[in-house]
Amino acid sequence: MSFRALPPSTFPEALKAPISELKPGGVPVRSGDATFPKAMDNVTVRQGESATLRCTVDDRVTRVAWLNRSTILYAGNDKWSIDNRVVILSNTKTQYSIKIHNVDVYDEGPYTCSVQTDNHPKTSRVHLIVQVPPQIVNISSDITVNEGSSVTLMCLAFGRPEPTVTWRHLSGKGQGFVSEDEYLEITGITREQSGEYECSAVNDVAVPDVRKVKVTVNYPPYISNAKNTGASVGQKGILQCEASAVPVAEFQWFKEDTRLANGLEGVRIESKGRLSTLTFFNVSEKDYGNYTCVATNKLGNTNASIILYGPGAVHDGGNAASRVATGLCLWAALLARLLLDF
Repeated sequence: MSFRALPPSTFPEALKAPISELKPGGVPVRSGDATFPKAMDNVTVRQGESATLRCTVDDRVTRVAWLNRSTILYAGNDKWSIDNRVVILSNTKTQYSIKIHNVDVYDEGPYTCSVQTDNHPKTSRVHLIVQVPPQIVNISSDITVNEGSSVTLMCLAFGRPEPTVTWRHLSGKGQGFVSEDEYLEITGITREQSGEYECSAVNDVAVPDVRKVKVTVNYPPYISNAKNTGASVGQKGILQCEASAVPVAEFQWFKEDTRLANGLEGVRIESKGRLSTLTFFNVSEKDYGNYTCVATNKLGNTNASIILYGPGAVHDGGNAASRVATGLCLWAALLARLLLDF
């Protein structure tokens, strides 16, 4: 610890009172300490806690004070600071200490223990370090974008030391860690990248501050399930059409070129979420045939053909895509055979 001697003319006027008038007795004197005054090492506290600043002195001291930069806080037992958070703890022949309650960031900085001896003034300095828990002060709002767009998410945090900011995609598919930066940039976002993104600010002073942003990705419908169905005359027959889309798709049903609607005798159309059903309560011969399910949202539409067939009919039972592909293959094979025979 180094000390800086001050000319007598620069020593605070408040310290002209003898030390015997400022210190209570009853504490053994440590003499022969050539390093006095000796303040603590740097003091580190969290925001809102109390900081104690101690200075070791001996019986050679005649006047003593604590200063914050050039501002006198205490001179002996006399309080110069108007801040009621600053109080004196001890003023003895061996120690002169003060306490600062409810410390804030503006309290950070150098504090000086200044003493006067018969020879000349001396000082010892301690630096108060104020730690601040991490706090996210600005974060992007929930956002909705179309698939293929570029997205930038922002998460600004404050703390002492400066916190580390990490973005993570909270996905059931285990996307996990994404980026260690205040800004998360996603180019050409896909539907799999929708969901919640978690921003975490960490500086080891306190528990991390965590906030979330929901990213919704719009995309056009695609039909994931549309199977041909068999039913006997007089029985119930149900055709199902399942489509994934954001926003949720609206469904329409057609038989050939005729749109079907609720209210037709013995028929009910029910759509909920991603599933639409066409129910025949009492199947008749005229109900057999090809039906088309159309799924639509603001980004586009798609359709699939579904067959309601009776007993004895041969169908693969697969979805529309596989049925159409199989039909095309059979037609191509038949056409090739006819050309060869010709």
